[in-house]
Amino acid sequence: MSQVTQRSPSLSPYARTARRPLPASGAWLFGGAVAACLGLGLLAVVVLLLWITSPYPDSGPGGALHVAADLWLLAHGARLVRAETLSGQSAPMALTPMLLAVPPAWLLYRTTLLALVEGEERGDGRGPRSVVGWVAGGYLLVAGAAVCYTATGPLRVDVLSAVLRLPLFVLGVTAVAGWLGGGRPALELPARLNRLRWLNWLHRVFARPLLRILTRRRVLTAVRGAGAAVAVLVGGGALLAGGVTVWHAGAAQRAFPQLTDSWSGYVAVLLAAVALVPNAAVWGAAYALGPGFTLGAGSAVDPLGGAVGYPQLPHFPLLAALPG
Repeated sequence: MSQVTQRSPSLSPYARTARRPLPASGAWLFGGAVAACLGLGLLAVVVLLLWITSPYPDSGPGGALHVAADLWLLAHGARLVRAETLSGQSAPMALTPMLLAVPPAWLLYRTTLLALVEGEERGDGRGPRSVVGWVAGGYLLVAGAAVCYTATGPLRVDVLSAVLRLPLFVLGVTAVAGWLGGGRPALELPARLNRLRWLNWLHRVFARPLLRILTRRRVLTAVRGAGAAVAVLVGGGALLAGGVTVWHAGAAQRAFPQLTDSWSGYVAVLLAAVALVPNAAVWGAAYALGPGFTLGAGSAVDPLGGAVGYPQLPHFPLLAALPG
């Protein structure tokens, strides 16, 4: 009787479910959600740390988390709306700090690559498109919750811009990761779309001749050349912007006490300036090439026409280097 008892398998429901692995689609969906939460949590830690060390906290931890979610959405290209201004009217904040977009893009890219590797190890026959779809879906679920959370308040997200730009950001990053991680497969139409005669005709008439001309070697050569040219231009713009900022170091330094009088405020302004350094490099490149850039409707900053039509600009270190 004891031998039968020892050899009999466990019939508890926990023993049956503990050995069952998580389905691939669920794991990919969960991975995308975790990537979004990690990026959001990183900003939340920084904002909460600045809020804790601030001698004049205007709101509770809920307000700090609201600002962190706003910044996370801004990093994805969504527009923010600031209700409390000196003029009493709401003002949009549509400038995305490029450095702020790097952590979310990197987390999403790495998550997609890991999901592709896991899919190959499982050997379930699903291609990169399934991985991209599920990872992007999990990421967008968290992004949708963040949009709903930040839709109201003194600093709120523009829901329409978030709905339009967030999916483009997420699908763009995951698609690039899926294409690179999947061995750079040839871009072909899905089987369902191949049944459409007019789409098949367009593919045969326009796409195939173009693909014959744009061979892989030619495309790689063009991409490398374009990348080198962009790197030279942006590097030159960074040197120009950095040199002008150093030249006006006194004005940039005087901008700090006009914005804040605490060390936490100094750190916050410095972090904001660092996040805008890639933007300043692009502005410097545009200025050196001749077209220049703008700081609002009706304004222009270029080497030929000078600086005209400046709006009321805040006291900010990077803006102190603008030509007068």
